[in-house]
Amino acid sequence: MNLVQPGSFLTLHYRLAGPDGADIVNTFADKPATLSLGTGELAAALERRLLGLAEGAREVFDVPAGEAFGERNPELLQRVKRSLLDELGDPDQTYHVGDVVQFPTPDGQANYAGVVREVGDDWLLFDFNHPLAGRPVTFEVQLIGVL
Repeated sequence: MNLVQPGSFLTLHYRLAGPDGADIVNTFADKPATLSLGTGELAAALERRLLGLAEGAREVFDVPAGEAFGERNPELLQRVKRSLLDELGDPDQTYHVGDVVQFPTPDGQANYAGVVREVGDDWLLFDFNHPLAGRPVTFEVQLIGVL
């Protein structure tokens, strides 16, 4: 029986649910996921729970608030001038509280997201924390294959 170790390649079904029990990700009704442990495809706290599990195992883990996606960081709430948003995107775009906006990384090779929390006259307040930061999650997994 193969056990999950650092660097293992896994085929698995998994479900990640927020504190209200609603699914955020659920592969059980579709095809299983494949991933390599240690590559950042899953949060490190979730990967740690897989270590040592045997192929075929099915487990449910309650992950405490802040462990899976970190604590909320007040420094990740930032005001962005509307002029910068106009420069980076569509100047005719309208923004509303709750909108998710993609920003380019400084090297332009990737994006990161911020959620609009407030809209001012010439600025918007964005929350760049992970949406589940500081919140408990449930992680359910069924290991189909371990290489």
